[in-house]
Amino acid sequence: MAPDGNKLRQRNVPAATAAKEESDDPATTDRIATLKGLAESEICIDGTIYNIENFDHPGGESIMMFGGNDVTIQYKMIHPYHTSKHLEKMTKVGTVPDYTSEYKFDTEFEREIKREVFKIVRRGREFGTWGWHVRAVFYCSLFFGLQYLWMTTPTSLLLAIVYGVSQSFIGLNVQHDANHGAASKRPWVNNLYGLGADFIGGSKWLWMEQHWTHHSFTNHWAKDSDALGAEPMILFNDYEPNHPKRAVVHRFQGLYFPLVLAGYWMSTVFNPQILDLNHAGSSEIGYSWDNKYVQKSRKYAIALRLLYIYCNIVAPFQTNGGFSLEVLTHILVMGIAESLALASLFALSHNFEHADRDPTYEARKTGEPVCWFKSQVETSSTYGGLVAGCLTGGLNFQVEHHLFPRMSSGWYPFIAPKVREICKKHNVKYAYYPYIWENLISTVKYLHQAGNGTNWQDGNPYTGKL
Repeated sequence: MAPDGNKLRQRNVPAATAAKEESDDPATTDRIATLKGLAESEICIDGTIYNIENFDHPGGESIMMFGGNDVTIQYKMIHPYHTSKHLEKMTKVGTVPDYTSEYKFDTEFEREIKREVFKIVRRGREFGTWGWHVRAVFYCSLFFGLQYLWMTTPTSLLLAIVYGVSQSFIGLNVQHDANHGAASKRPWVNNLYGLGADFIGGSKWLWMEQHWTHHSFTNHWAKDSDALGAEPMILFNDYEPNHPKRAVVHRFQGLYFPLVLAGYWMSTVFNPQILDLNHAGSSEIGYSWDNKYVQKSRKYAIALRLLYIYCNIVAPFQTNGGFSLEVLTHILVMGIAESLALASLFALSHNFEHADRDPTYEARKTGEPVCWFKSQVETSSTYGGLVAGCLTGGLNFQVEHHLFPRMSSGWYPFIAPKVREICKKHNVKYAYYPYIWENLISTVKYLHQAGNGTNWQDGNPYTGKL
């Protein structure tokens, strides 16, 4: 979903003219519908239903993945230059009259932070820098070189660890920006880099279904698929003391959560959701992933998963003369190395002391929507600086990433000082840890508190004021 409004207008003038002529036809009437009544080629934005089946989208056909859903928040978070002119290029076909939202946009805080950040990163330059692409090529070369050794030479513990970590670098530095549409303004570049998710055992399609939902509802008590995804093993949400999801074992989750994260690779590679590309977590909160785009992508996702399993599990056994416990151990170590290097960094981002665990609390209490931009800041943290940025692809700047998810992570170190300045001006809490170990300690403390319910001794932690 590209923010280039001028290009959008130029490419879709004929379509817009036709749509206007159709709307002027007295015989044409918009239908009244509900969100559950959306067709697979329709999306809802602010209560208006649009048909996107023939929409020539500058960001590529990945927009079709969201057919059949309310994409109000996804649309606005990806289009920082949004104006009403953008929506006029799509065909309006109906309305959802009782549409409501817990979030609001175009607040004073949002306007100022975008105005000042766009002075640093000019329009059209928010994509991957030369430095970002050089780093991406380096990590891709490192990965494929190590994969060649993994498939053709005897395995070892050292190779397993280094190769596993190299896969995490693809997840952090390459596919993440690409599947946000932030690596390049050219869709084919994003699509190519985005397949990095599949080359490290994941799936770009499942990733987008989950991750874009997470971005829309960060730390939302009932809608953040990331916060709910580790249950019942880990409770990232701080449920009330007598909640049925709580168990005695959660009192110790601050100690055992690295063991759960270590199994991330195994649970991803052998995830049966690859068969239908229907991400269970986001489906449970109301999203539909059964449209033509998803259906046609299934065969590619399955083929890539089989290729990954062959290259990383079958081939090492073949090269080493058949099945052996030693090779199996090396494969498991490889997976654990990737899991810990990848999942542990993401676990820090939104689970720390004093994070807002329920940004829409006031919306439900008063009926007044809350600022989406403010919620993104107060549910995220930033740690480290340049070195951490090179290792994580800039994703250590999670506050900046959640404010501008379509901006390449290579820009985040440049905009971070201004973001902090504006947050301080508007009394928006900005969590910053100079060193990663400080963020890690805070995460362990939060998990311990969330596991044993001690936060409730000081009142309801879901007020966002802990």
